[in-house]
Amino acid sequence: MKKVVPINSREAGVIMDKPSKERGLTLVYTGDGKGKTTAAMGLAVRGVGRGFNVLILQFIKSPQRTYGEKIVFDKLGIEIHQLGIGFTWLKTPEEHREALRTAWAYAKERISKGEHQLIILDEINNALAISTFPIDDVLPLSEVLDVIRNRPQGMHLVLTGRNAQPEVVEIADLVTEMKPVKHYYEEGVSAVMGIEM
Repeated sequence: MKKVVPINSREAGVIMDKPSKERGLTLVYTGDGKGKTTAAMGLAVRGVGRGFNVLILQFIKSPQRTYGEKIVFDKLGIEIHQLGIGFTWLKTPEEHREALRTAWAYAKERISKGEHQLIILDEINNALAISTFPIDDVLPLSEVLDVIRNRPQGMHLVLTGRNAQPEVVEIADLVTEMKPVKHYYEEGVSAVMGIEM
């Protein structure tokens, strides 16, 4: 596959602040409602159906647990990596910081290679919103914004998770906010296999 030039490069001949298929789009799925990751996974399937090389990087989910999307994407040959260690209350801040440092370094490397038409950064918004311990030195928002702006031309990026940072919302081409209206959690139904996991 041919490597492409950064989208803000003069050689690219594409203006960054105007949405275009040629430069690639930035899509953000955020909000408190269910369906952010689900929407992104559906987009991955659609992209593969159209011949895209798709990469999914999950920033919070741990490879120690089994998730339905990982099972099916492995069967379909869609590359997916679970780079996290679970929710912030399950491990120490230092463990989470190290996982975020490693995940972000890996994401930057894979984005810069320009081998994919679609890369999903699942739950990166959750990671960027962590406030219970410092993360700016391991997952700097300014660096995330630079990577979005300077990604290879033609690459679409999807960022999912609650609490998308205002700066991410500002540079995105599409922002969908999932709003809860009714949820079975409120009736005491915990995560359902095949629906949440």
